[in-house]
Amino acid sequence: MLNRIIAFSVKNKLIIGLFMLALVGYGSYELKRLPIDAVPDITDNQVQVITVAPSFGATDIERLVTYPIEQVNSNISGLKEIRSFSRFGLSLVTMVFDDATDVYWARQQVAERLQKVQSQIPPGIGVPELGPVSTGLGEIYQYVLKPKPGYAGKFDETELRTIQDWIVRRQLLGVKGIAEVSSFGGKLKQYSIEVEPGKLLSHHLTINDVFTALEKNNQNTGGAYIEKGPTVLYIRSQGLFGSVEDIKNTLVRTLADGTPLYIKDVAEVKTGYATRYGAMCYNDEGEVAGAVVMMLKGANSSEVIKNVKERIAQIQKTLPEGVMIEPFLDRTKMVDHAIGTVTRNLMEGALIVIFVLVLFLGNLRAGLLVASVIPLAMLFAIILMNFFGVSGNLMSLGALDFGLIVDGAVIIVEAVMHRLSHSKHFQQVNELSQQEMDTEVKSSASKMMNSAVFGQIIILVVYLPIFTLEGIEGKMFKPMAQVVAFALLGAFILSLTYIPMMSALFLSKKVKHKPNLSDRVMASLERVYQSALTAVLGFPKMVIAMVFCLFITALFVLTTLGGEFIPALEEGDFAVDTRVLPGSSISTTIAHTQKAAHILKSQFPEVEKVVTKIGSGEVPTDPMPMEASDMMVILKPKEEWTSAKTFNELSEKMGKALQDVPGITAGFQFPVQMRFNELMTGARQDVVCKIFGEDLDTLASYAEKLGKIVNTVEGAKNLYVETVSGMPQIIIEYNRSAIAQYSLTIEDINRTINTALAGQSTGMLFEGEKRFEVVVRVAGAQKKDLKDIKNLLIATPKGTQIPLYQLANVEIKDGPNQIQREDAKRRIVVGFNVRGRDVQSIVHELQQKVNEKLKFPPGYYVSYGGAFENLNAAKQRLMIAVPVSLLLIFLLLYFAFNSVKQGLLIYSAIPLSAIGGILFLALRGMPFSISAGIGFIALFGVAVLNGIVLISDLIN
Repeated sequence: MLNRIIAFSVKNKLIIGLFMLALVGYGSYELKRLPIDAVPDITDNQVQVITVAPSFGATDIERLVTYPIEQVNSNISGLKEIRSFSRFGLSLVTMVFDDATDVYWARQQVAERLQKVQSQIPPGIGVPELGPVSTGLGEIYQYVLKPKPGYAGKFDETELRTIQDWIVRRQLLGVKGIAEVSSFGGKLKQYSIEVEPGKLLSHHLTINDVFTALEKNNQNTGGAYIEKGPTVLYIRSQGLFGSVEDIKNTLVRTLADGTPLYIKDVAEVKTGYATRYGAMCYNDEGEVAGAVVMMLKGANSSEVIKNVKERIAQIQKTLPEGVMIEPFLDRTKMVDHAIGTVTRNLMEGALIVIFVLVLFLGNLRAGLLVASVIPLAMLFAIILMNFFGVSGNLMSLGALDFGLIVDGAVIIVEAVMHRLSHSKHFQQVNELSQQEMDTEVKSSASKMMNSAVFGQIIILVVYLPIFTLEGIEGKMFKPMAQVVAFALLGAFILSLTYIPMMSALFLSKKVKHKPNLSDRVMASLERVYQSALTAVLGFPKMVIAMVFCLFITALFVLTTLGGEFIPALEEGDFAVDTRVLPGSSISTTIAHTQKAAHILKSQFPEVEKVVTKIGSGEVPTDPMPMEASDMMVILKPKEEWTSAKTFNELSEKMGKALQDVPGITAGFQFPVQMRFNELMTGARQDVVCKIFGEDLDTLASYAEKLGKIVNTVEGAKNLYVETVSGMPQIIIEYNRSAIAQYSLTIEDINRTINTALAGQSTGMLFEGEKRFEVVVRVAGAQKKDLKDIKNLLIATPKGTQIPLYQLANVEIKDGPNQIQREDAKRRIVVGFNVRGRDVQSIVHELQQKVNEKLKFPPGYYVSYGGAFENLNAAKQRLMIAVPVSLLLIFLLLYFAFNSVKQGLLIYSAIPLSAIGGILFLALRGMPFSISAGIGFIALFGVAVLNGIVLISDLIN
C-alpha cells in the first residue's frame, strides 16, 4: 500500500502539488486561529459558590451557610473534592470535578441544589451565587483607574469607583470571551442616613421608625391607563427618591402639636460608602480603583486580550477629563516572553537542522527539500491542534524536535542520492531523463519507506507514557506529546507523498561521479571513527567496565539530584503575598503596604510600578482578609536590571529591604504561579502542609509547632502559618431572662443592632442609569468604642428605650478568624516557598522531622500538597507507563530483527543514553523534574533509532 501511494505521488505531481498548496493555505488560516498562551491551563474543572454575608462571623458563616452548601452538593457525579473557606462576611465553597465532566453541566447541577439549600439558610444572611466561569489563567488583564497628573485632588476613591462600575465595567463586559470584570478598591458609593440617637430619644423614636418611613416613601406604581377619545393615557406615579433633598424631606412622624418631623431633623443625609473589605493602591501615591478582567474558560486568550485592549482604548475616550486607565498586569507580556523563547528555539533548531542536512547530504537542493518538511509538518500539526483544542504554548510547541520530524524525509532523499551517485547502473550516465528520475525515486523510496515508518512508530511508542498522565501533570505535558504526534503524522504523510514527488522534480538530474565536499567530510569522519573504533575493539572488557562504571556513577548522581514538578516559568513580574498582624484594619494594611511600596519603588530601579490589592474584590474568588494583600511588582525588562541578575537574587534583596517595615511579612512568587497554587490546593505557596482535625485551637497549636519545624529546614522560605483564631471581636451574649422581662425578641434586637451598626438598605436612589443604595445607620461618631455599642438604645413594645447592656453581656473576645474545610473536615494550612533547593528533598526532610517531633492526637493528621503532591502523582504514573512503553519497544525490535539478542543489544542503548543527561543536570545544579523526565523519554527514542541503524548496517 505504501509503495502504491509513493508511485501515485511521483506520477501525479500536479495533484500532490495542489494538496500542498491547500495545506499551506488552510494551515496559514488555522495558524491565525491558534489559541496562544504562555503555559497550558492546568486548572481543574471548578465551580465556586460565593455567599456574601457582611454581618456574620466565621463560625456562623460555616454553620449556617458553608456546611449546608457542602452537604447538598456532596453527591454530584464526577465530583473529586470540595474545599470551603468561611470568614467574617464571606463563604466560598469550591467544588472540583474530574476532567470528563462538562463544567456547564456541573454548574447546572450545583445551581439546582442551591435552590434546595436556600430554604435551609436563614433569611437575611446572604444569597449563594455561582462564581464566574473562569480558570487560573483567566485573570488576563488587570488595571487601575486613577487621576492623570495635575488632577490628583479632583477625583476621590468614591468617584473613581463609580466611574469603574458604571462606565468601564459595563463596557468591558460586552467583550466576547469575558466571564467577569471584578471591581477592586475604591469606595462603593451609597447615600448614608446617619441617625443621631439623642435626637431619636428626644422624640421617642427608634431607628426602626426611620427605616419604616424611608421604605414607605420610596416607591413607584402604575395605574394602568385611561381612554381619552381615540387614544389612551398611561398612568404611573413617581415616588422614588431622586435626590438627597427628597430623602431629607421624608416624613418620619407628625408630632403632637401637628408639626411634621422629617428625616433631616433626626439624621444627617450625605454621600457615603459601603463597608469595605478591600482596597487598591498605586505605587506609594495612595488609593485608586481598578479591576481584574477574567476570561471565559476555553476562550482564546491572545484574541480576548486584543479585544480588551481595543475596548479599553474606546472607553478611555468616554472617561471624564482627568481620569485614565493604566494596565499593570497584562498577560501579553508573559505570553510574548514565552512564545518569544519558543520561536527563538524553534528557529535556531530549524537552522541547525538545515545546516547539518546541507553539510552531510552534500547538496543544497536536497537539504532545502528535507528542511521544507519542517514548516509543512508544523502547519499540519497546527490544523490538528485546533481540531483537538490544543493551545500553542511553551509546553506544546517548545518540545518539538525537528530532527525527529525530518527523519523519514532524510532517509528517502539520502537513498535517492546514494542510488544516483554510487550505483554501478549510472557510472556511464551524466544526466537522467524525467522518466528515469521518476523510476529511480519510486524504487529508492519504496525500499527505504519501511525503515522510515518503523523509526516514526518507535518515536510514537516512546511518547505513549506521556499520554497516560492525568490530572495537573496530564494537562501540563499531554499537549506536548499530542503536538509531537501530530507533527510526526504530518511528516509521515509528507514522506509518502510530498518528498518522493519533489525528489523526482526538484533534485538535480545530473549524475556526479566525483566526490563533493560532503563526501570528503564524511570520508574524513569515517576515518577518524574507524581508527577510534579499531582501538576500542582491542580492549572490549575495559570499555564495558568503563561504561558500567559511568552508568553506576550516573545512577548515584541521579539519587542526589532531588526532584521538582516543573521549573518555575519566569513571568517577568512579582506577586508579593504581603501580610500584617491578624485583625488589622484596612487603613493599617494600607499604611504598611504603602511604606513597602515606597521602599521597592525608591531602592530598586528595576521596578516600573507597584500596585497593591488589599483584601477581596467585588467578586471574591480570591478571598483574602483585610490584613493580607498582593503587591504586584511590575518589573522593567531584564536587560535594564542593575541590582540583580536573576529573579531569585532580586527577590532575596527585595525581601531583605522590606524587613525595614515592622510587622510585615512578604513572600515572593510569580502572579500566575501563585494563582495556580491557590486554585489547585487552596493555598498560594509551593509546598502546602494541611493539618486536618476538628478543634480550631488544637489545629492552631499544631500549625504553630509545624511552622517552627519548617524554619529548621534549609531552603524553606516565606513561611506562612494560617491564622484561624485570635481575631478580636465584640461578642454580644444575650440575657434571655432580661429580654423576656421587656417583652422583646432576639429578632427585634438583632435588627436594631444590624441596622444601627452595619447599616441596612432601605432601597435605591437612581441617578439616570446609575443606582445607589440608601442605607440607614448610626452616625459614625456614635460607634467608635465598646461603650457606644453597650449604650445602643433598644426600643421596647411599651414605648421606652433601654441600653443594650441591660439585655446582653457585651465584651471584646478573641474569636475565629477564618475556617477552612476540605472534604467535610476542618483543616489549617502551613505553607512555604522553595528557594535554592529541590522540592522532593525538602519535603522528605520535613516529613522525617515531623514524624520525630510531632505526635498528633487521634483524628488529627497532616498531608503534604502543592508541587510535591503533583511530582509524586506524575512519578507514580510514569513508573508504570514507562516500563510498559519500553516493553512495547522491545517487542517491536524483536519483530523487526527476529532476534532477542539483537533486540537486547539495541535495548542497552536506552539506559546508557541517560548518562550524559544525568551528569549535565548535576553540572548545571538542576534537580530532576518531570520536564527533564519527558526529555529523557524522547532521548530513549533517539537512542533506539541510532541502535536500529547501526545493527541493520552490521547485519547487511
